Amino acid sequence: MRALLIVLDSVGVGGAPDAAAYGDQGADTLGHILEQNPDLRLPALESLGLGRVVSIANRSEFGSDAYRASYGKMQEQSAGKDTTTGHWELAGAVLQKPFTVMEKFPDELVRPIEKDAGIRFIGNYACSGTQILDQLGSEHLRTGNPILYTSADSVLQIAAHEGVVPIERLYAICEIARRYADAYRIGRVIARPFEGEAGNFRRTTRRHDFSIRPPRTVLDAIAAAGQPVVGVGKIKDIFAGRGITESYPTTSNAHGMYEIEKLWAEKPNGLIFANLVDFDMIYGHRRDVRGYGNALMEFDGWFAQFVRSIAPDDLVIITADHGNDPTFHGSDHTRERVPLFVMHQRRSRNLGIRSTYADVAASLGAFFKLPEPWPVGTSFFG
Repeated sequence: MRALLIVLDSVGVGGAPDAAAYGDQGADTLGHILEQNPDLRLPALESLGLGRVVSIANRSEFGSDAYRASYGKMQEQSAGKDTTTGHWELAGAVLQKPFTVMEKFPDELVRPIEKDAGIRFIGNYACSGTQILDQLGSEHLRTGNPILYTSADSVLQIAAHEGVVPIERLYAICEIARRYADAYRIGRVIARPFEGEAGNFRRTTRRHDFSIRPPRTVLDAIAAAGQPVVGVGKIKDIFAGRGITESYPTTSNAHGMYEIEKLWAEKPNGLIFANLVDFDMIYGHRRDVRGYGNALMEFDGWFAQFVRSIAPDDLVIITADHGNDPTFHGSDHTRERVPLFVMHQRRSRNLGIRSTYADVAASLGAFFKLPEPWPVGTSFFG
C-alpha cells in the first residue's frame, strides 16, 4: 500500500461559496493565471482532468473523455485560509474556530519573549516579507535587533540577517516565541533569515516554521498502523512533527520534486506527503503571474515523466491548501476551492465538489485499511 499526497501550495480554483466573507469574492488563482498566460500549456494536468476543474475561454483543447484520474474540487470547511488550517483539514482535523490574526502583537506577548530570549524587537506590525526588509533591514543591521512582523495569516514572523543573528540563534528565539504564542492561538511562528545588504536584501532558504501542535489526524492513525508517513518540504513543520515518521525538508519546488521521485523509488509502502511551496511563497505573495505560470509548467513537465512510475495499485492525490490569486488585490492568501485529482486503479470519474478537504483523510484511511474509518469526511472510494 503506497500513497502520495502532493499539495500545490496556494493553487486554488476559485468559487468558494464563502469567499465574500473573507474579502475574496472573484479570486481564482489557477483560472486567472491560465487566462493571463494564453500560451501556458499543462498537458499532464489536462490528462488528469484539468479541463473539468477549470473553465478557460478559447481553450477548446481542454475537454477529453479519457482521463488518467478522477477529478473534482474541494471546499474548505474550516474557518480560515492559511497553510496550517488547510493542511490540517486535508489530514482530517476541521477547525471551527480560526487561528488568531493580529495587526500588532500585544506587549503581554512580546515582552516575555524578549525577556526570555534576551533581545529587543523592532517592527511589530503587519507587512509583506519583502517590504519589511526594505523598511527595517538597515536598522536591524545597525542595532542587531530582530524584526518582528505579521501578515493577514495567523503568523508571528521573526526576520534576522544570517550575518548578524546566527541561524541556530534565530531558531532558538522562535522556539521561545512558540511557547508564548500557544496561549494566543497563533498558528505559526516563522523564522525568516535573510542575507545581502541595504537595497539588496534576500530571504534565504533556511526558513523554518514552528507550528502550534495539531489535534490527532489521520497521519497519526496511519503511523500507528505501522506505515511510514514521510513528509517532504514543510510538512513536518506544519504538523509540529506529529504523525510524521520521516522528514525531508526542501529549498524549492525542484528540490521537492526530486525528493518525491527519489522516495517513491525507495518506499514500497506508506504515505509520502509533500508540499511544493514556491507557488505560494515566491509567486503568489509577490503577485508574479508569469512566474506562477512558469512554476506550474515546470511541475507539469516533471509530473509527465513521474506518472510513468505510478502503478495501478498506488494512490496519488494532487490538490492544494488554499488560494493565492496573483491577479487579486493585496498580497495574501485567497479563500477558494482547490483542485482534486485522484489516481488509483486507472479509474476516472467526476468526484464533484467535496464539502470538506477532510475527504482526503477519509480516503487515506480507507486506502490503508485502518482498523477504524476516519470519522471526518467521506472517502472517494465509498
